[in-house]
Amino acid sequence: MKSTDVIIIGAGAAGLMAGYTLTKAGKKVTVFEARNRTGGRIHAITGNFTEPAELGAEFVHGNLPVTLGLLQEAGIIACNADADMWMHQNGTFEKNGDFIDGQDIILDKLNNLEEDMTVYDFMQQNFPGNEFTKMRRQITNFVSGYDTANVKDASAFALRTEVSHEDENPQYRPQDGYTKLIGYLENICRKGGNDIIFKAIVKKIIWKHNYAEVTTNANVTYKANKVIIALPLGVLQAPENSKGIIQFIPPLPQYNKAFHDIGFGAVIKILLEFNSTFWEGDAATKLAGASLSHMGYLFTEEEIPTYWTQAPRHNAILTGWLGGPAAYAKKDTPDDIILHEALQSLGTVFTIDSTVLKNNLAAWQVVNWTAKPFTRGSYAYDKVNSPKARKTLEQPVENTLYFAGEYLYDGPAMGTVEAALTSGREAAAKVLKIPE
Repeated sequence: MKSTDVIIIGAGAAGLMAGYTLTKAGKKVTVFEARNRTGGRIHAITGNFTEPAELGAEFVHGNLPVTLGLLQEAGIIACNADADMWMHQNGTFEKNGDFIDGQDIILDKLNNLEEDMTVYDFMQQNFPGNEFTKMRRQITNFVSGYDTANVKDASAFALRTEVSHEDENPQYRPQDGYTKLIGYLENICRKGGNDIIFKAIVKKIIWKHNYAEVTTNANVTYKANKVIIALPLGVLQAPENSKGIIQFIPPLPQYNKAFHDIGFGAVIKILLEFNSTFWEGDAATKLAGASLSHMGYLFTEEEIPTYWTQAPRHNAILTGWLGGPAAYAKKDTPDDIILHEALQSLGTVFTIDSTVLKNNLAAWQVVNWTAKPFTRGSYAYDKVNSPKARKTLEQPVENTLYFAGEYLYDGPAMGTVEAALTSGREAAAKVLKIPE
């Protein structure tokens, strides 16, 4: 049986940030990762693409201190990603249109809420009737697209926070992508003499106060005084006997309930690189009534509704996005059908035959995070009982088991890399605070 000071399960942003922090403190750390790479939901590919294409996390949503501080430390530039937003509805383009009609009225109703409820119940109580059909659809689309959530269990209080702060923050992209930052954290861990073991699926944790034995799929067992579990919430919520599920001995029923009291969304991301930036051409300009050369985001009513460019840079990569229940419904749909739906959606918006668009493709990739067994979804969102659940999960189990992940973050950047990094750092700080 091998031993180490701290075992970390999961080499995504949260796990590596915990490892980075513990390594800096002189701890011996072993990281288990089920995949053959670090990064988790951060993953860039090249292949036929002319530059690295981000399959997962891509943006820095605001002046986020942990993320921007690490980027600076690693010598990675945070590039400006502010760009124009366009909406396409009923065959017409509108620049910087409101996501939701009557947003001020909605916010006023949300501000008057004394007790939280689901977004669905909030809509039914405050905006029933046919005259609000469009508004309810817009709210649903916003919650599904932005939060990748289901309005039937998403928190109205969380919606209030989002609507109140919409479009307040600048947007950035790490130069060359987030993978470079992941590499920096990984290198710090390895230079400290610590191991990151790939294709190591943890099957079982036998634990007691200040002691744990962790067994992997290779029937190798490690022992440590502390274990940080930095798995995606979707994996922690998965049914027994699912791939990647950990058996806790003794079990953790209170914690298991808390996992399910936090939402975990669904998403499909489609990367498309064309031979030309057709959306910047004369035909698109004529359709929109203005140049789309500075378009960053395009929101539509199509099957695949959301797209963004690499603005302010001008290249031919266009990213499609489908979130929420609609993405979950397509989790078993073959990639080529998702591609066809994306091209059809773009074809409808720009009045271009989808076959023409397909012939103009230089590279494409569909990533269905919900179908991946070591992810099982997109990122966390708040349900009504989520604040209480987080308080439970933030408490170490007998000063032995600790949880880390973006789902534990309680702040304005929920569901982001900032959330994951912050949680990983906090979990490591709790480990360091407890004397051996």
